[in-house]
Amino acid sequence: MKKGIKLFVVGLALTIAGGVSSLGIYKYFEKATPTASNQDIISTNNHFTNHKLDIIQPISLELAAEMSVNAVVHVKTEVLTNRPVDPLYRFLYGGQQQPQLARSSGSGVIISDDGYIVTNNHVIENAEKISITLNNNKTYKAEVIGTDPNTDLALLKIDKDNLPYINYGNSNTIRIGEWVLAVGNPFNLTSTVTAGIISAKGRDINILRNDPYSGVSAIESFIQTDAAVNPGNSGGALVSAAGELIGINSAIKSNTGSYTGYSFAIPVNIVKKVVGDLKEFGTVQRAFIGVSIRNLDENLAKEIGTDNLNGVYINGTMENGSAAKAGIKSGDIIKKIGNKPVKNVAELQEQISQFRPGDKIIVVVDRNDEEIELPIVLKNLNGNEKIVSNESTKTLKQLGVKFTEATNNELKQLKLAGGIKVKEIYNGKFRSVGVKEGFIITKINHKKVNTVDELISAIEKIKGGILIEGIYENGRREFYGFGL
Repeated sequence: MKKGIKLFVVGLALTIAGGVSSLGIYKYFEKATPTASNQDIISTNNHFTNHKLDIIQPISLELAAEMSVNAVVHVKTEVLTNRPVDPLYRFLYGGQQQPQLARSSGSGVIISDDGYIVTNNHVIENAEKISITLNNNKTYKAEVIGTDPNTDLALLKIDKDNLPYINYGNSNTIRIGEWVLAVGNPFNLTSTVTAGIISAKGRDINILRNDPYSGVSAIESFIQTDAAVNPGNSGGALVSAAGELIGINSAIKSNTGSYTGYSFAIPVNIVKKVVGDLKEFGTVQRAFIGVSIRNLDENLAKEIGTDNLNGVYINGTMENGSAAKAGIKSGDIIKKIGNKPVKNVAELQEQISQFRPGDKIIVVVDRNDEEIELPIVLKNLNGNEKIVSNESTKTLKQLGVKFTEATNNELKQLKLAGGIKVKEIYNGKFRSVGVKEGFIITKINHKKVNTVDELISAIEKIKGGILIEGIYENGRREFYGFGL
């Protein structure tokens, strides 16, 4: 993780150094009625010829502050921590030291009047107790509805109705230079509002970890802003001048732990998708194209003979993946998802993260200087188009494995009627018993399985010991046993 990035976890001891997506009636850019004096203003600079300059009136952020300040809450947590045992303590008192209770805090945003609240996952991670203090100083116990470490988001719920909340905006349409507010609780100061502009979009600052149990990549496509934020703002609101939520503040770039000019927020379109999935399914529905990708840089552009560095280069496609099935090829350059241009990998991840398995999208690729529109049906981590249940997600995390169905060539070579291939191994049961990548599972507790869904369903129904039977690509048969 990159040096100088700090999460907004309040409590100095818990600050993590070195590492941690309809406008209302209030218009924030009100164009003046064209007149003879401004209608014909055209710059003599050749770069701006034929571009008319619009005169805009001053921006007022007072309404935006009034519309958002009561919907931002103070999040307090209690976490039990096991500190290293002091040898002197053990000598004097014997036994082990008791776990210590650490208190921390951050911010959250009310997104509906029935008590749903969004915050950062790192604000409430491992918390034994979570309480929410509203702007009117009333405090409520919070329940965790779900979390998504891959986007650093968490959804909470308090038992209260008729709450003030912030309407969602649209982070796909925000512009660099647009005025924004950051609303949160820095240094335990409730309801603090600061202002700035959007400095950049699609920032990947490499602070979120990939899921260690499933290998799913973290999604980083932050909105960068210069609105002052500090420890305690984490989980707070980034608000447009129209008073709409456009992001959840998540990190700052700092060598000191306090604000020095750069802060980063999760785009609200990612937030909407994650919240919707957690409420409906209890787990986030991650969709995949099935490609190996990289950013375009000058060296790669020179190698493939292009001058345009905007887009995402495709190194390869996964066999039986969505991209390969749709006709996308190695060497293609992804230019758009639908009508939304993508300039780099972070922006591509942001756009794909807004969809679910089974959704059909249009991918625009550049192939030999010709733009081609290709319809793609997105798949889930298991390689099919189905919605994944919360139970299946938990099972896969326990196993720590990524499956794929064996190809016809693999089955023919090994003289098998069917089987599921272990594609990747992560932390979990499979690694602990010695299963290696490439193993093709043919039976679970002596029952044949031919698809990933059959395998997961069989494991979920078993209470107790599990015996998996299969064969490696070299023809060696193996058996592995473990319990769940």
